Amino acid sequence: MELKDKRNLSMLTDFYQLTMGNGYLENGFKDTEVIFEMFFRKVPDSGGFAIACGLQQVIEYLKNLNFTEDDIEFLRGKAIFSEEFLNYLLNFKLDLDIYAVKEGTPIFPNEPILKARGPIIQAQLIETMVLLTMNHQSLIATKAHRVKRAAKECSVMEFGSRRAQGYDAAMYGARAAYIGGVDSSANTLADKAFGVKCVGTMAHSWIQLFDSEYEAFEAYAKVYPSNTVLLVDTYNTLKLGVPNAIKLAKEFLEPKGERLKGIRIDSGDLTYLSIQAREMLDNAGCNDCKVIVSNSLDEYTIRSLRHQGARIDSFGVGERLVTAKSEPVFGGVYKLTAVEKNGVMVPRIKISDNVEKITNPGDKELYRFYDLENNKALGDVLTINGEIIDETKPYELFDELAIWKRKVLTDYRVEKLLTPIFIKGKCVYQSPTVTEIKKYCAEQLETLWEETKRFDNPQTYYVDLSQKLWDTKQELLRKGY
Repeated sequence: MELKDKRNLSMLTDFYQLTMGNGYLENGFKDTEVIFEMFFRKVPDSGGFAIACGLQQVIEYLKNLNFTEDDIEFLRGKAIFSEEFLNYLLNFKLDLDIYAVKEGTPIFPNEPILKARGPIIQAQLIETMVLLTMNHQSLIATKAHRVKRAAKECSVMEFGSRRAQGYDAAMYGARAAYIGGVDSSANTLADKAFGVKCVGTMAHSWIQLFDSEYEAFEAYAKVYPSNTVLLVDTYNTLKLGVPNAIKLAKEFLEPKGERLKGIRIDSGDLTYLSIQAREMLDNAGCNDCKVIVSNSLDEYTIRSLRHQGARIDSFGVGERLVTAKSEPVFGGVYKLTAVEKNGVMVPRIKISDNVEKITNPGDKELYRFYDLENNKALGDVLTINGEIIDETKPYELFDELAIWKRKVLTDYRVEKLLTPIFIKGKCVYQSPTVTEIKKYCAEQLETLWEETKRFDNPQTYYVDLSQKLWDTKQELLRKGY
């Protein structure tokens, strides 16, 4: 099941979208068709790619977009909106075409993640919710995959709810983290709503409640003999915690035909403690007991622990994942790219002294090229909508800025990445389950070269323009608008 948000979020919009909407109507643009695109300019943490996430929540928002009498009265009280505009909102009916990249797809800077086509008031109005939803979940999914990649074959549990920026961030952060690659979450509601397996055993307070650590362990094992995982760092990890865990295994669990499932270490020198704990467990015949660690972990700490030879089976990763602490902003933007004039979509461009802020104009399609031999992604190309890429013929890619850098592709296939989600306001897309999205994400990530996945100095994955689109952009740059 999916989490059904019963709140009306239609008013969750930047105020300027309402003032502009009113202005569009007053200036006769109510029915003017436009195209807006969401894209981002920079991969977080200087990575090689990001992961698209959050589309399902955008769909739910658009399906339920409506303004109540109370909303209209609130806006009327601002004394700046015309009655015609307020009536437009009161009788709002979605009439947009929405195209988007599927959740779980690897994405790259400057390519459209979502495209909205339709009346300008509507296309403008949805900006805030599209951005806040997809920016947040794409950020966490991307971070989660980095963490999981650092952990390699070890499992990763998302432990960050209590440090998330609010309950929405905790819920949708757990969802995005699962899509990005983590194996489970401590968030119980995320399991109920999304099927993200919830896990957890005990906190230090359980140990402190009893007169001794061993009593605490034994009391827990009596209740959960088949799933005994013990927190061993409350007092002294190696002198008390691990020996008491071994004692419980030998004197209580094994006589009942049960095994100690795991120990968790939440503080101290995790490399040293895990190595020593592993040796103690193995010497006691608890070879199958897992060593789990937590305590302010991220992909860099996990990578360091592995390089140091830590003996760890599973990582619990909290606030540094759910808040994406190292770079907590996914810089997605939402820009107008075309305006309809006399039945034709006329390209629009934003020009800036900062080259990276110059937009790609027009009504576009996004294609990904794959090598026929190994199914690895070769690059992405933005084309003007309607251009055909003939897979039977060579295709020349070239760098948009260094145009002398060119490569001719043969033996390839192409895939159109923008999928129809809404047509004239009607949803035409059946959202997969979160587990299906997670599987799709893993499959798509396998199409990337290992060089693109590096943490340090990843190889640049190119998003190029077709010759026709490049010519259109250069013409607008020469004109200055």
